[in-house]
Amino acid sequence: MKIAVVGATGLVGSKMLQVLDEQKVQIDELIVAASERSVGKEIVFQGKTYKVVSVDDAIAARPDIAIFSAGASASKQYAPRFAEKGTFVVDNSSAWRMEKDVPLVVPEINADTITKDTHIIANPNCSTIQMVMALAPLHKAYGIKRIVVSTYQSVSGSGQKGVNQLKAERAGASGTTCYPHPIDLNILPHIDSFLDNGYTKEEMKMVNETRKILRDEHIAVSSTTVRVPVWGGHSESVNVEFERPYDLDEARKLMASMPGVVVQDDPANNVYPMPSMPKARMRSSWVASAATSRWIMASTSGASATTCAKALPPMPCR
Repeated sequence: MKIAVVGATGLVGSKMLQVLDEQKVQIDELIVAASERSVGKEIVFQGKTYKVVSVDDAIAARPDIAIFSAGASASKQYAPRFAEKGTFVVDNSSAWRMEKDVPLVVPEINADTITKDTHIIANPNCSTIQMVMALAPLHKAYGIKRIVVSTYQSVSGSGQKGVNQLKAERAGASGTTCYPHPIDLNILPHIDSFLDNGYTKEEMKMVNETRKILRDEHIAVSSTTVRVPVWGGHSESVNVEFERPYDLDEARKLMASMPGVVVQDDPANNVYPMPSMPKARMRSSWVASAATSRWIMASTSGASATTCAKALPPMPCR
């Protein structure tokens, strides 16, 4: 299988290459592409050195699959051109997520939305991925009525610029800033731009993407997204109200049965989720009998990269 990674020199692009290796995806030929300023740079993958090529050169190579992590504008510009060549595109940006005819895929939940005619596949927002991974089996069992989520998102979610700002501030140095305020020893309730409704784009992503992935437009979602001075790993406090009564022990078992989810819920022994793979701690809500509260964590770039890599096996290749 010939695979192109577009945006290979970026933070998430690098993580995607790592995950492709970890997932043992069969790669007969690898193409690493990026913007013109990165062309000619070298990337080592599985012990072999690859030179970065332009996106135009990657299109001309007609890969079977192109994995995009180059931003929404680049995806809008280049993804259709790959698709016209018969390439299957998995896009990590927000460019295609809410397009009606483009599947928004978390493979463990809705891989069945990919067909032989699907040439552009959208990868959800990283915070959405980790939440729906934990909630999907519960929605199937009990029906979700309402979600109230507050996120605690690390600087790596902003890419290398966010990491560099935190590093500089920790070192007492000046440098290019990513955020409108200092991030070290601070918390910013501001991820992406603010909309006319008072919510940020990031908050509305979680609303709209959750409904699309779980295939239920009636789920009420209220989201507050916050940037915190942590290198990597997003955390979420999630309160969920169900349509039907639930059993807490059964709910734990349902979540634990979800591939990729680990339930860590033993507070008496200080066992609870901290950054790595999607994990969850649960408790019943004392506010409503049909509600539950949970704490969910996942690796920032890892969640998106793993979802992209796992979307490859269900894809029909020529």
